[in-house]
Amino acid sequence: MNSSIYQPFKNFDFKYKNCFLSGDTLKTPITEINVLPDWLLALANFTGQEQIKLLDESVRSYNTLKVPVNTELLTQFVEPLEEKIAKAFEGGYAEVSKLDELDLFKWVGKFMYSLIYIEMNAAIKLQQLSSDGVNMSQGLMHKFGNLHTMIQSIYLNVDFEDFEPWSIVVVPLADQDHYFSFRDEINTMTFSLKLKDFGIIVCLQDNGTNKRFHKEILDQIAGKALLEQQFEELCARFFYSAYLFNRLPEYTILPVEGTIYISPMPLKGASSKPLFDNWQHKTYAQVLENFWKPWGHTLFEIIKDPLAPISYFDPPALPQAY
Repeated sequence: MNSSIYQPFKNFDFKYKNCFLSGDTLKTPITEINVLPDWLLALANFTGQEQIKLLDESVRSYNTLKVPVNTELLTQFVEPLEEKIAKAFEGGYAEVSKLDELDLFKWVGKFMYSLIYIEMNAAIKLQQLSSDGVNMSQGLMHKFGNLHTMIQSIYLNVDFEDFEPWSIVVVPLADQDHYFSFRDEINTMTFSLKLKDFGIIVCLQDNGTNKRFHKEILDQIAGKALLEQQFEELCARFFYSAYLFNRLPEYTILPVEGTIYISPMPLKGASSKPLFDNWQHKTYAQVLENFWKPWGHTLFEIIKDPLAPISYFDPPALPQAY
């Protein structure tokens, strides 16, 4: 990667002194913005006092989760993106389904990277206290660094050359007024959101592989409004397959005359190993139990037939277990 691209993981620039997206590239003042924007809290009827547990086991309220941003970048690029997403969310599935996937990728990527920034800040504080260093795998930091480069498309020209680094699924929901909820898994960069009459699932760095993996069930539900249980089941499938995805995507990243060109390296590489580890119904059922907690389905009930976990889809169209 060219050294002209801001790379915060090189010197662990997570100390709230520079912009979380652009570093010290721009020279206007720094301010702080909420990770969950005010418009989303209002749309969700949240006060901001609702809480989330971070990886370091600390519990924080949403309105305390903030990241530093350059004021010029905020007014010229971040706020227009937020306004576009806010308008679509207000209009429900009819408008969200029309969003450019790149805009959704930028918005979800910004959200996920904001959480990563906060987690890295906490890790640095722990390092200062313990002197043990930041205990995080190089592979994970490599993924985080790639994500950061990609979401610089919020304010820079970034050209994804003949590929999309994401899997994005937007589905209609049968009920018209769902409460807001979201899930995120930072290690696999997987995200889901449910609001009003739509649901969104995003895998941020899989080059579309998870979406292809679930093609059969996605073809089956195309154009159909899902029950809430069905949406959560679909989320469970994506979160589990993202866990099974065993490649670390590599990219050629080349800045040329104001544009960052990103092209993918072949996922298969020199390995003959499949892109996904074997699907295990028992492990999947444990994931599904967590997603189905509101309906009280127990693991025993879900996996009563070890070869066919229960499903709200007919036919279930599950991947082959091994």
